[in-house]
Amino acid sequence: MPALTRIDHLMQSVRERIAARTYPPGTRLPSVRAHARSSGVSVSTIVEAYGRLAAEGLIEARPGSGFYVTAPLAPLSLTALEPALDRDIDPLWISRQSLEADDDALMPGCGWLPSDWMYEQGVRRGLRKAARSASQDLTDYGSPLGLEPLRQRLARRLVQSDIEVGPHQIMLTDSGTQAIDLICRFLLEAGDTVLVDDPCYFNFHALLRAHRANVVSVPYTHQGPDLTAFEAALQQHKPRLYISNSGIHNPTGARLSAATAHSVLAMAQRADLYIIEDDIFGDLETRPATRLAALDGLSRVVQIGSFSKTLSASLRCGYIAAQAPWIESLVDLRTATSFSSNRLASHILNSALGDSGYRKHLEHIRYRLSKAMDVTLTRLEQLGLSPWLRPREGMFLWARLPEGHDALSLARACLPHGVILAPGPVFSQAADAAQFLRFNVAQCSDTRIFTVLKNALDQARPD
Repeated sequence: MPALTRIDHLMQSVRERIAARTYPPGTRLPSVRAHARSSGVSVSTIVEAYGRLAAEGLIEARPGSGFYVTAPLAPLSLTALEPALDRDIDPLWISRQSLEADDDALMPGCGWLPSDWMYEQGVRRGLRKAARSASQDLTDYGSPLGLEPLRQRLARRLVQSDIEVGPHQIMLTDSGTQAIDLICRFLLEAGDTVLVDDPCYFNFHALLRAHRANVVSVPYTHQGPDLTAFEAALQQHKPRLYISNSGIHNPTGARLSAATAHSVLAMAQRADLYIIEDDIFGDLETRPATRLAALDGLSRVVQIGSFSKTLSASLRCGYIAAQAPWIESLVDLRTATSFSSNRLASHILNSALGDSGYRKHLEHIRYRLSKAMDVTLTRLEQLGLSPWLRPREGMFLWARLPEGHDALSLARACLPHGVILAPGPVFSQAADAAQFLRFNVAQCSDTRIFTVLKNALDQARPD
């Protein structure tokens, strides 16, 4: 068999992304120049590859706009079995590389705090308390609705955020991701349109792909979604659902303003749009942002969350707060798909949240994040990276690379040196996405990260 040419490799890469639904029907492919730059080939090579793909009927050229996928939706294939180092960098790449990385790997792009930042003492106390509890708490199934004392505690926490909710309006889940998955199962049919922010948490794309949804991205600003683009997307696409962070936005670190929140809810009401408000980073805020769920009263907004970012990622426990009739239906759905809640994890989490040390733990995390933010900003700026926004709080920095550099190429270059970056294109479909990287300042204390990054930048420096 003859060796594959560069054009063959490029065509195969696009075919694989179409098959994996990274490029669903209607997706605009990277521009010829951007693809050439990120792949390290000539523009003419990309033109030829795109031309052959168009001849196969997989894509089409739209004058003045670019190339778009026309192939029918492929059978579902989210990922390969192993997170190969040379696989295309898609919305699952960062998670797979980070979760299965060696212990000595450096992960400045991951989405969680270092293990020694977590509330280990509270978890250990919760474990000891659980070990002394009744035998059924250690051995029996839990209620599909979830442990009542924990739901009561969560209701009190939400009321403090002006979200009027009772324990009967809260259902525990195994994680924040499962919470979104259940709501999508409840609300969506295959082919429904869902709005997400651009950029947004990359797993939103992967999860919605699993639900065979049509994903439409709306540009995100320093105050929330771009309202003009949001209104246009509502009119053009008639979406069923919108998923976003209101507090600390992932990956930008921005905050939803009160004015934008009111406008979004008014438009959602007119368009009969439902909203999932992912509040997983709420405990990292120093000054709480406006919550859509508080303004809406859980009418068309569903709030979800978990404590994997501040307490323990090993305790797989999240929640859904919604109107009571929805909770009743979600409990049935949860029973059908996972049968019961995690009774033991719920007891441990309830104990840790009620521990007097948890509040001090959060104060310490916020202080450490503030210091880490300043240090990381300085180090990145010394390398020529600039922040899209200087966040007031949280762990994320959305940083722009120096002119002429490509985030995907840098991620591939740094990976063999044990540094796992988070390139912009997995968060965003915007034309300039490859100019950005997401950094987690809590994971950036090791100076080797910046040495590897500097070397990669120097080697790829444009002439």
